Amino acid sequence: MIRLGAGRLDRIVAVGAHCDDIAIGAGGTLLTMCLAHPGTRVDALVLSGGGSEREQEERAALAAFCPGADLRLTVLKLPDGRLPAHWEEAKAAVEELRARTEPDLVLAPRTDDAHQDHGGLAKLVPTAFRDHLVLGYEIVKWDGDLVRPPAYQPLSPEIAERKVRLLQELYPSQRHRPWYDREAFLGLARIRGIECHARYAEAFAVTKLTLNLGD
Repeated sequence: MIRLGAGRLDRIVAVGAHCDDIAIGAGGTLLTMCLAHPGTRVDALVLSGGGSEREQEERAALAAFCPGADLRLTVLKLPDGRLPAHWEEAKAAVEELRARTEPDLVLAPRTDDAHQDHGGLAKLVPTAFRDHLVLGYEIVKWDGDLVRPPAYQPLSPEIAERKVRLLQELYPSQRHRPWYDREAFLGLARIRGIECHARYAEAFAVTKLTLNLGD
């Protein structure tokens, strides 16, 4: 198992198609980074849920998942499940985000995510963030689209438990969903942990990675 570190990451971009995507896919990673480095700037963009209770949930949740961070969150009002029909609006939002930040890391959905909103957003991100490290987070769902990931962020048991607790507490609108429970979130984290010799982990896809091994 090879472990590569990128040093301190002062600016992070996190994007999601829906409120709770970022927290489900990369909540533990955000907690780990923000707790280690208070003051980290996090620019977050969510394409749907604006003006609803979902936006209120998202604002409270991301504040909790990014403790001590300089969090700047934008939640738009694109209709859920209709990103392909609103491609230009989504593209403009991603490009506007890029114009206001120069991140060290971008957290986004996987390009091979089966959900049309997730996959569509994932394909837009590299068109705007061309020279950045983009990690594609995974979201478990009925599509059965999980794959063997190439990158892992180990999570301490405390961080994994905190992530699950925050998901359950801060997104009450999602508790009725049959897959939205402790077993699903912690179970996947345990499997990913086994794969990288840790107790728990979050896993990511990497489309392109440039190495600098001479420094």
